Amino acid sequence: MHDIIYIRANFEPWWMFEGWQDQIISQQQFTLAENARNYLEELKKEFSQRFAENEQREIAFSCYWNEEEVEYCESCEEDLQIFHGLIWLFNGNPQTSF
Repeated sequence: MHDIIYIRANFEPWWMFEGWQDQIISQQQFTLAENARNYLEELKKEFSQRFAENEQREIAFSCYWNEEEVEYCESCEEDLQIFHGLIWLFNGNPQTSF
């Protein structure tokens, strides 16, 4: 099963810190890799228009952000950058190749 996941967090999606699943905004499942890839490409196109900055790590992780989108962290007493991440999982693991 292929999962395309959108998270909004104060860390890049490739870190997948403990509890990262709590940051999930949406998740779509696909049985075919081609359908997952098509859906992911559409999201990446949309995100590229909404966010000024982006970075890709392998095919599994895409990260988007605007410098001015920050949230205050009370425990660390500073503003943290907000990232919008796309993650492609295959059977629960990051998709690293075709």
